[in-house]
Amino acid sequence: MARHLVVGAGGIGRATAAALVARGHTVDLASRRGTDPGMPSVRAVTLDATDPEALVRAAAGAASIVNATNPRSYAHWDRDWPPVADALLAAAERSGAGLVTVSNLYGYGQVDAPMTEATALRPNGTKGRVRASMWEQAYAAHLAGRARVTELRAADYLGPGASAGMSYLGHYVVRPAALGTGIRLPMGDPDAPHSWTYLADIGTLAATLATDERSWGRVWHVPTNPARSMREVAADAAALAGRESPRIGRLPAALMWFARVSPTIRSLEETRHQFEGPFVLDSDHTQATFGLTPTDWTDALTATVAAYLPGQPLTGRPEPARS
Repeated sequence: MARHLVVGAGGIGRATAAALVARGHTVDLASRRGTDPGMPSVRAVTLDATDPEALVRAAAGAASIVNATNPRSYAHWDRDWPPVADALLAAAERSGAGLVTVSNLYGYGQVDAPMTEATALRPNGTKGRVRASMWEQAYAAHLAGRARVTELRAADYLGPGASAGMSYLGHYVVRPAALGTGIRLPMGDPDAPHSWTYLADIGTLAATLATDERSWGRVWHVPTNPARSMREVAADAAALAGRESPRIGRLPAALMWFARVSPTIRSLEETRHQFEGPFVLDSDHTQATFGLTPTDWTDALTATVAAYLPGQPLTGRPEPARS
């Protein structure tokens, strides 16, 4: 079995490391702080992801580099992502390790149909343009024979291990529903169908792509359950916790107006369309190619709710997910 370099020690990085170890591989888990995940066969590495020389040294002898990191500032991707993406691609080219990039759906922009891997990249904002450019540059290096690259794209995710503030659904819907408090959404139609990817399934696909030669030079969608509205998710989470379905409202418009002084809140405008209407991910191609399926919705939500209610038994059960 091989050694892999996973860059980023957050929830996705740890899920990827766990999935690689489950396949018999060893992992160097790199982060700026050298966070030790306390996992067998995983070694913590202190690394600046903008330093190509450090990345080349860390990737020496590795079968793959998995980009599972994210800039610390959500509001400044145009400033913070390019040096990281450039360094990771340079390290892949110079070390010979395959580059697996964990990405999202921002690059597709506003869509009016379920997104497949063939959906054109038409970003409608800065963050989407950054993500689209990262793939285009990596793919150009692949076509030129300079590197082996692949990219996986996930919907907004949920699951234990998601860092604070990284899961819109977890923070604004699942947690308050499980705790029995009212839900106040900063944006979004609570009845719009929306795809939600389970965090562990992101790690599973990242590990699959890093170890399967069919992955290179392609984009893949993470296996994801059928779309479910935020109202349906809230009812499911409340049922698991033995509570009544919560009321769902919007944060007062005046409060959101004042909140716009925050660069992070202002930057959310680019993704508003993802929550105001149907936003559906199609992962059939990935599932058929690799024989993968998403974690059962009830199992995924149960694990997520349990993370918000440690030690509390969950005796309820949500309604079956739509097919």
